[in-house]
Amino acid sequence: MKAVAYSIDKTEKWEIVSDMDENQISRLEIAGFKSIKNASIDFGNINVFIGANGSGKSNLVSFFSMLQSIADGRLAHYVSSNGGLNAIFHYGVKTTRKIEVGCYFGNNGYGFELQAGQNGSAYFEKEWFYWNFPDNPDRRTFQLPSGQSESQWRIGTDTRIDKFVQPILDKQKWRKYHFHDTSETSSIKQLCAINDNIELAENASNIAAFLYRLRVSDEICYRNIVRTVRLIAPFFDDFILRPNPLDDSTIALEWKTQNRDTPFSASQLSDGTLRFICLACLLMQPYSLKPATIIIDEPELGLHPAAISVLAGLIRSASKRNQLILSTQSVELLDEFEPEDIIVVDRKDGASVFNRLSANELKSWIEDDYSMGDLWKKNVFGGRPGK
Repeated sequence: MKAVAYSIDKTEKWEIVSDMDENQISRLEIAGFKSIKNASIDFGNINVFIGANGSGKSNLVSFFSMLQSIADGRLAHYVSSNGGLNAIFHYGVKTTRKIEVGCYFGNNGYGFELQAGQNGSAYFEKEWFYWNFPDNPDRRTFQLPSGQSESQWRIGTDTRIDKFVQPILDKQKWRKYHFHDTSETSSIKQLCAINDNIELAENASNIAAFLYRLRVSDEICYRNIVRTVRLIAPFFDDFILRPNPLDDSTIALEWKTQNRDTPFSASQLSDGTLRFICLACLLMQPYSLKPATIIIDEPELGLHPAAISVLAGLIRSASKRNQLILSTQSVELLDEFEPEDIIVVDRKDGASVFNRLSANELKSWIEDDYSMGDLWKKNVFGGRPGK
């Protein structure tokens, strides 16, 4: 597939050759958001963002949460729950009055200009759908109603482009996941509604109900998940998935060890094992249930190096049909990927800068058997703390 994208100011044009699904993100143009003053990022099937603390990796990942809130009509909630406009606009609203975004899905796209308003509010100064017309680029954008505090994408542009872009925003074919919270109060360890099983929750709060669904509806997939968990936790035998005996409308995550039927609770799993179960369920679930683009912030958190290697295999396997966007600080995870999979994030002059690696530029190092992790530690391509 050849995808064409234009810069926010429409002065540049790029051709991207990819076998990606047109529901996946081919390019992101973003300016004025958190540490990102102005960036243009091409996306492939695997996109591993690395960088020092504070470089802006997590800010890039958090943008997709804002985009999801916009699609849900909940921008005001996102702003208020993330520290207000000064925390979202680059160096605050006194420095930056506008966030500009162009998000391209193959030949289609969605974009907006978000203006800082009065009393800590924001409004859409401009909002548009995009469709690539190679022979007539002046017709590439279709304006939506502007001046509103929430997105008007559902209203559409009354053009044929609506049927291409609206389904992407409606079904939110990108999804950010985080499985960091494995404390005793974590929702992963609590009872959940047994019918909460349409999709895996972003924090895996419904993992017991979701695994229960897989065991009933797709036993092959379920058994593959169980076998994969055993690779990193040999003591693990299987999940015990049953409606709560005291309330059959709820279910909790339970499991058993080899040769014993005694049920153990999720609290009796290590943090790393519990996170790996969530990751395996996310990456190995049936393709029909997955979002087109899966976004995970620091998936390696709490995992043993052997588990990280298994995780990388799951990521590569999932990337054959899905797009993966990852943020990591793990040398072991980085070692598992090719240079072209890696995007280095550095902080320069107070702003995040993104640079995708090239195998040709690193050829001499690679021929000397240096891994990507080795080169990162040697500061060959950046992504390390600056002085």
